[in-house]
Amino acid sequence: MAGPVPWRVAWDVALYGPAGFYRSAGRPAAHFRTSVHASPLFAAAVHRLVLAAGLGTVVDVGAGGGELLRELARLAPDLRLCGVDLGPPPAGLPPSVDWLDTVPEVDGVILANEWLDNVACDVVQLTPNGPRVVLVDPPGGGESLGASPVPADAAWLERWWPLTEVGQRAEVGRTRDEAWAAAAGRLTRGLAVAIDYSHALRTRPFGGTLTGYRHGRQVEPVPDGTCDITAHVALDACAAAVPGDNLLVSQRAALRALGVRGDRPPRELASGDPGGYLRALQVAGEAAELTDPAGLGDFGWLMHAVGVPLPALG
Repeated sequence: MAGPVPWRVAWDVALYGPAGFYRSAGRPAAHFRTSVHASPLFAAAVHRLVLAAGLGTVVDVGAGGGELLRELARLAPDLRLCGVDLGPPPAGLPPSVDWLDTVPEVDGVILANEWLDNVACDVVQLTPNGPRVVLVDPPGGGESLGASPVPADAAWLERWWPLTEVGQRAEVGRTRDEAWAAAAGRLTRGLAVAIDYSHALRTRPFGGTLTGYRHGRQVEPVPDGTCDITAHVALDACAAAVPGDNLLVSQRAALRALGVRGDRPPRELASGDPGGYLRALQVAGEAAELTDPAGLGDFGWLMHAVGVPLPALG
């Protein structure tokens, strides 16, 4: 690919092109840790959400190594499960789990856990002459400034990420809005849930959030296919892109409402049942990590309901 090109183009090729990160770099668990990898308590909370809504199907969008699906299959063998990912089905996936490369029509739960942050988008920087699209020269990653953003992106920025100071940068989330609307639009009945790093209109970071991950370490986002490229998601804009019943809460609030709490077990248990105390202490530690407001607990949960009530998670 000859550069320089807009970040959206280089980013998309670097992740999903023939030699892209998600085509050739192995499963995501080798490079970053999600809530699914942190503890089976996450899958148990998803299961409780499914039961509370009276649903029987879970479609995991961006299913990666299938970790969530395997744990759900263990917890509830009667659930209908489907993974959606560009890669082939991972080894060890239960034979009852379907695997597709596009989101099917769903009567159940569509779960997109850390998917939207990998939907490529343009990066824009404010100059004395107005906003300009940031260009990048793959594979090295050198940047330059290009033309003004197209009218649709300029309108998105004005509404969702106003640039007011020279040097300020933003990731134009219009592509994420469209991706979320398309996924949620496959819901015939049930819940669509997007869980991701996020920010809100009043707290957009000055320099944007574009970054990379390789082998568990945060690195410069170089579009050469060797690292994950990601940016936080404007979930408030995604919510507005899908009219209807929507709820936006933190992961901490959602998981605590679903029974994931980091309370320490009573000390008396240590003397009466030392093994049980240690197991309870481990569970409490995992719950605390999932709900930590300075970590995973700060993720946003965006929920869209069709034909069922929104759960009381706020």
